[in-house]
This record gives sequence, structure tokens and C-alpha cells, in this order.
Amino acid sequence: MSSTNQMNRNVLAKRHKWAISFTQKLKSERSGDLPSPPGYSCQSSQLHGEASRETDHNLIVKKSWDIALGPMKQIPMNLFIMYMSGNSISIFPIMMVGMLFLRPIKALIQINTTFKLIEGNQSILQKLIYLVGNLLCVALALYKCQSMGLLPSHASDWLDFIEPPQRMEYSGGGIAF
Repeated sequence: MSSTNQMNRNVLAKRHKWAISFTQKLKSERSGDLPSPPGYSCQSSQLHGEASRETDHNLIVKKSWDIALGPMKQIPMNLFIMYMSGNSISIFPIMMVGMLFLRPIKALIQINTTFKLIEGNQSILQKLIYLVGNLLCVALALYKCQSMGLLPSHASDWLDFIEPPQRMEYSGGGIAF
């Protein structure tokens, strides 16, 4: 019976060049002459372990810098949003100012959980940059409120009996009178 199975396998191999029989192991698997997969060798496993630890450390430092520079990366977008929303008092600019305040203040409140993610030998500098970036975002939001006229900047904003400052000059259009 075994000669019949052998003959059937030979017939299948001749008919289908790429046919594989899963009932028996391949000869090369038994003899162990299959090459190792790329990047793996049994002899230098310790060397690969040291290299992977170094790579892991580099990835941790890189991820920590990404977290630390996150608020700084938001500043150009915030500037663009400030420019596009304008200085009028309407729903869209008010929502934009609210978001300009809300995101960095939330980040400052959750600063302890963020600092748990930052690791490495440069962690103090990274934490300082993260803090400064969030404070700059808050400063941009305050500037936007000032340019919209929402911040009380004159004594007349606080006290009822003081007259508001009078405008010295008016301009408009391009028509001269």
C-alpha cells in the first residue's frame, strides 16, 4: 500500500509542479537545511537583544520628544485659525477662542499624567518645553480675546463712573471729506 501512495504522490508532483503534500514532512525540514528567516540567527541572539534594547530606548526618547513638542506644533495652526476667524463678536470666533483656551488648560490640568509618559535622560527639558508650549497657547488665546475687545483693558471697563476713552480719529472707506 505504501508503494501505491508513493506512486500517487509522484503522479501529483509531475502533474502539478507546485503541489505539496501535507501528509509528510519535506526532506529539507527533516535535515534542517532550511535557511533562517531574515534578521534571525540562533548564534547571535544576544547581539540582537542588545540592539533591540538600544532601539527601544531610542523609540522611547523619540516618543517623549513628540509628546513634549505637541503644544509647540499646534501654535502655527492656532495662528491660522485666529486669522481666519476674524475679530468680530459672533458665534464662530467665540467658539474658536473657547477652543484656544480649552485645549491648553485641559493639558495643563492633566500635566501629571502626561509627565508619566515622558521618560529618558532629557525628561526635565522635555517637561519644560511641554509646559512652555501650553502657556504659549494660552497666551495666544488671551491675545485673541484682547484683539476682539473681550478683555477689560481700561478703567472704564471696571468702574461705572469713569468715561470710556474717546477716539481721536475715525477712518473708513477710502473717501476723503
